[in-house]
Amino acid sequence: MSCRSENIWIELIAGSRKTSNFFWAVILFWGSLGFLLVGASSYLGRNLISFCSSQQILFFPQGVVMAFYGIAGLFISSYLWCTISWNVGSGYDQFDRKEGIVCIFRWGFPGRNRRIFLRFLMKDIQSIRIEAREGFSVRRILYMEIRGQGALPLIRTDENLTPREIEQKAAELAYFLRVPIEVF
Repeated sequence: MSCRSENIWIELIAGSRKTSNFFWAVILFWGSLGFLLVGASSYLGRNLISFCSSQQILFFPQGVVMAFYGIAGLFISSYLWCTISWNVGSGYDQFDRKEGIVCIFRWGFPGRNRRIFLRFLMKDIQSIRIEAREGFSVRRILYMEIRGQGALPLIRTDENLTPREIEQKAAELAYFLRVPIEVF
């Protein structure tokens, strides 16, 4: 989502609050809880899950392994839920042609450096760069090349834009900033 006028361009960046992250966090939570209950059932000798008899699974080694997988899955699920609740990676890119300033803001993990705020002068922007890698692991990223600072990614690596969409986005931004486009 973006907001554009003649002198200001604001691009909102979606963070961790995506449907796929909610889906994986829920699936991982319930799956790991199931593994943990099966492991506990084999240890206690009681049926904590109705469709699985505790006599069918020996505590050592199957019950221990299933309990371990359950605990590990709960840790990973809690990590996903934390990133979703903190909305890690969300923020905005603001290009102000009137003031000649570019502001990049992102939310990080909680702590002293949770707010990531970068500010550049527009005259220091050398180009807009597209990196496209095709094949098994498709990767299309839009970068802003800054003089003396290197390349700064402007979109998420998992955004999966089509070649046409990323080219259009790069062309519009390069036109707005009045810089060339480089393709790698």
